[in-house]
Amino acid sequence: MPIIVKMKSNSSKCHIAAFLFFCAVSFCAAQAEGVSLNIRFYDKKVYFDEGDPIFILVTVSNNSPEVYRFRLADERVFSVDFSVRTRSNRALEEAPVLERRRSTSSQVFFRDVSIESSESFSFVENLRDYVKIDSAGNYIIEGRLWPELLRMADRQQALVNTNGTTPKNSTPLNSNRLALQIKTRAIIGEDGLPVALDVETGAALLRDKLVPDQVVRWTLEARQKSQWEKFFLYLDIEKMIMRDGSRQRRWRAESEEGRKRMEANYRSELQKTKIDGDISAIPYTFQIENTNYNASEGTVVVLEKFKTGDYIERKRYTYYLEKEDEFWSIVDYTVMNLGTE
Repeated sequence: MPIIVKMKSNSSKCHIAAFLFFCAVSFCAAQAEGVSLNIRFYDKKVYFDEGDPIFILVTVSNNSPEVYRFRLADERVFSVDFSVRTRSNRALEEAPVLERRRSTSSQVFFRDVSIESSESFSFVENLRDYVKIDSAGNYIIEGRLWPELLRMADRQQALVNTNGTTPKNSTPLNSNRLALQIKTRAIIGEDGLPVALDVETGAALLRDKLVPDQVVRWTLEARQKSQWEKFFLYLDIEKMIMRDGSRQRRWRAESEEGRKRMEANYRSELQKTKIDGDISAIPYTFQIENTNYNASEGTVVVLEKFKTGDYIERKRYTYYLEKEDEFWSIVDYTVMNLGTE
């Protein structure tokens, strides 16, 4: 039955406004019950003190019976916050870029996100965009999500409140704690560049003299396990960049330092599936169908299957490899869609 309220005086209006405000606050509090914020590493890898990105998968889960709604800023720093502390509970400094991005006077654009009951919503953020991490050690990460966007007064209040209370103007969702280990990269290869390490053993990852089908199998199995260091081991980054005409022109115009930046950006964007999404997709299963190669070039044809909701999507990949200094590397690929099953 609808509630009819008659306003007779200014005093009544005040009481009604207070009542409606109380209802709105109560609804927001009730809406957050059963809603959780979880953070975990987006990929398995060894993290170093040299500025490599540390991607964090942020997941908002709604285990309440109601729809949960929040605002997500296009510039995520107005929705998300991270704190990183040492084992002795010393807070690390903010990343220099964070203050610049949050102090901008431009309008903050956002979208409204609705999460149905028993559903989740995820996105990926680079921890180094929020916190300055420049030395080896063991750290604890915590995250916050501000459903109504972050105001600096709210954030300062949240940092001061260590007794479990919350800011007056906004109630953030607090995440679980995540342990982070940062190592110093000490192994240098013959080319003078740092050597990647195996995330499981900590040993140096060095290429072996694998034949083309073994190279492709290694790469696909590494992607299935989200082991990016192994995934990149037999991928010729320079030639993968040169596949795209615009990137090729930029590469040729760049200095040596600029090309290193392009390689780093390519790796980062590939991990975020912003580019070459087909090769970075995770196959549910795969089968090598055909392998052909001579002394310097080869192709490997693979039938790969991907889970898409209730369906299994089938694709036929052709990987192109080249041999240099006795090692085979993937330099290109094509994909043919075969439908679903």
